[in-house]
Amino acid sequence: MPPLIALAATLGGLVAVRWLYRIAKRVNHELEEVRMARVAEAARSRDIPTLRRDPRTGAYRPD
Repeated sequence: MPPLIALAATLGGLVAVRWLYRIAKRVNHELEEVRMARVAEAARSRDIPTLRRDPRTGAYRPD
């Protein structure tokens, strides 16, 4: 009986490791998507021109 318990524990451990590996891989993939979205958003925000106040008219205009 003890060899059967050891075999069951080994198989259970392998299943748990496989499950944890898949979870970690999925989470890392989701985090990478979020990182790339933040980088893309930052790149888009650089395209917006800075407004400066025109001293003669008081209006704000792009440089």
